[in-house]
Amino acid sequence: MSLQIGSVHVPENVILAPMSGVTDLPFRQQVRQFGGHLVVSEMIASDAMIRIQRHDKEVRKMHGDCAAESPLSVQLAGTEPEEMAQAAKMNEARGAMIIDINMGCPAKKVTKGYAGSALMRDECLAADIIKATVNAVSVPVTLKMRLGWDDDCRNAPALAKIAEDLGIAMLTIHGRTRCQFYKGDADWDAISLVKDAVSIPVIGNGDVNSEEDAAELLKRSGADGVMIGRGAQGRPWFLEQVSHYLKTGEKLAAPSLAVQLETIIRHYDAMIAHHGRQGVRIARKHLAWYCNSLRNATEFRRVVNVLDDPDKVKDQIRAFYEPLVENEIKLDRQAA
Repeated sequence: MSLQIGSVHVPENVILAPMSGVTDLPFRQQVRQFGGHLVVSEMIASDAMIRIQRHDKEVRKMHGDCAAESPLSVQLAGTEPEEMAQAAKMNEARGAMIIDINMGCPAKKVTKGYAGSALMRDECLAADIIKATVNAVSVPVTLKMRLGWDDDCRNAPALAKIAEDLGIAMLTIHGRTRCQFYKGDADWDAISLVKDAVSIPVIGNGDVNSEEDAAELLKRSGADGVMIGRGAQGRPWFLEQVSHYLKTGEKLAAPSLAVQLETIIRHYDAMIAHHGRQGVRIARKHLAWYCNSLRNATEFRRVVNVLDDPDKVKDQIRAFYEPLVENEIKLDRQAA
């Protein structure tokens, strides 16, 4: 099932969510190895992009050719319409197919600066940012937000209509308010109120951890697609599994442990190449997610979490996975 986002045709309606510190270039590359899904960058602060010399972390977020990742959406956050417009132009020039505006991030360090989901409390400023960004570029501009700031201010349908009238091409709604952060269950039914308010595509987001979750979200919300965040951590192949299930009603098995090992090594090498020595530390959470359900994972994490040498970490990855791979092959032969 495909999506039409303004002038951009996306072959799948399952999208990788922007996650700060997770959906960097190396992780997005692994997701793309398993299917042609739209991927969204980590949130980039518009002011930091314009003053890039001050922020090495932002430099790494913007490293590379956006066009080479097609289809890629670059997500921007900010509070100044002119800065958002300028940052959008810069990313369009880098080859971004879509610009996404962040009005959904609940993090205190973002909302205390009145960015992210704090903008849902100021519809006039939100509208100014949307208008400036849409008018600055020729590529489609999308918007990601929550149901509202809190249960007393669930204004997503109203803001969605404002956004559509100003030229937003697609909306993604996380089924919680900002004040919920990630507590409780995502309210997929409430997303339907946004779907009813607009005619542009609406994507549902929140708590999609299985293929059945994705199907249920679409059923209850009426959304045109799903965006997956935490459910893809340690499972870059999960988006393709969800796409397959939504199309066929059949589950696609996870890759063999041999393919998983190949993916992990490729991902690890990419993290070191992209982040340098910091990649060793950044990789620890990804390695923990990858091995989460495997035997002796606790001991593996304990060992790699104190190593600083990239080659020694790779040795430990192979030492942990290769016996598991051999055992899986042995069991497959016995079953044949």
